[in-house]
Amino acid sequence: MPGVGRRVALLSVHSCPFGRIGGKDTGGMSIYVREVAHELGNQGFLVDIFTRRHGPEHGGVVELERNVRLVHLKAGPERPIDKIQVYDHLREFAGGLEEFRSRNGIHYDLIYSHYWLSGWAGAQVQQSWAVPHIMMFHTVGALKNAGGVGEPEPELRIESERQLAKACERIIAPTEKEKGELVSRYGALPERIRVIPCGVNMDRFRPMDKKSARQRVGLGDEKVILYVGRIEPVKGIERLLRAASYLDNDRGLRLVIIGGDEHARGEVERLKRLARDLHVEETVDFRGLVEHEALPHFYNAADVCAVASYYESFGLVALESLACGTPVVASDVGIMREIIRRDEMGCVLAVDHNPSALARALAEHISRTASDPFLIREGVSRFGWANIARQVSEVFAEFGVQVRPVVPDPP
Repeated sequence: MPGVGRRVALLSVHSCPFGRIGGKDTGGMSIYVREVAHELGNQGFLVDIFTRRHGPEHGGVVELERNVRLVHLKAGPERPIDKIQVYDHLREFAGGLEEFRSRNGIHYDLIYSHYWLSGWAGAQVQQSWAVPHIMMFHTVGALKNAGGVGEPEPELRIESERQLAKACERIIAPTEKEKGELVSRYGALPERIRVIPCGVNMDRFRPMDKKSARQRVGLGDEKVILYVGRIEPVKGIERLLRAASYLDNDRGLRLVIIGGDEHARGEVERLKRLARDLHVEETVDFRGLVEHEALPHFYNAADVCAVASYYESFGLVALESLACGTPVVASDVGIMREIIRRDEMGCVLAVDHNPSALARALAEHISRTASDPFLIREGVSRFGWANIARQVSEVFAEFGVQVRPVVPDPP
């Protein structure tokens, strides 16, 4: 039965969700935004995604698919800038959002903000729109600082997140762990937080023939450890390189590292120097950015996927790998303990971040006889994006924002 769509303003200010995945500011959040928008559109919601114009070529309204549009708004210079600089232009962004709404005569039923910068802009327009404001932090500044790795997050972000955590009608947290941290660190009310995990595209990420996948990505018969993600200290790539120095390479070993754009060039060079110092430079293969559509071939080519992060809000990479039937060796971050439940799916390490312990776990899994990839995949089948978006729409419905079926007039 056809339905009457309800309008959702989905804010992703600092990162265009259709940018190239794996760059400085384009990662799991961007995947979340575009996949959830797609599924909400399928449900019948009318979704407008608003992001900052980061190039002169961005303008107008782009019809992405049925019920989903992308709108770039002016907010500061029309070029990529650092995330914290975006803060100075949030009032301009919020003003542009209200001008777009007014000019087009649109009434939005709900604001769904992603990351604290979007939350700040969403809070501004909510004052005049008088509609529910729901947000997802994706990463929490206080938690990143607690890890003590990489550049500390500024107090501006911490205080903004604290205010938003108390003000939003609902927060969607991807794990129970993050819910608890939002309550204890920011004073968020637990009854306002809904725990809904991130998801995975089960159609795109699926088991394939390993030999064919390896030929597709230029790998041979060696044992393959895969890393996928941004190239930054918090991701633990240095620890992964140190772990590789403990591994026996007599039978051939390849550590394939995917990710990093021009902004990560300095960190990539530092990691390459470290690989030379550790005498593993012949083992490590820095592939740079890879199109998201090509990632299933890399997951299928790998014997194991490594998530060595010091902090993850969730950990989409692990879901993608498991959906392809490839086990994961991971730090105890994000949702790892909830999704890696059986030995054939991989293992979750203690929190001491010891490279030798990581090496032992990787060695164990690359030496095992391959498990049935479809059995591994079965363990994450509940994380399909349609199921995740259904849970999100149930939060919308708590405020009466739901797609209403059209009941025909009686004859």
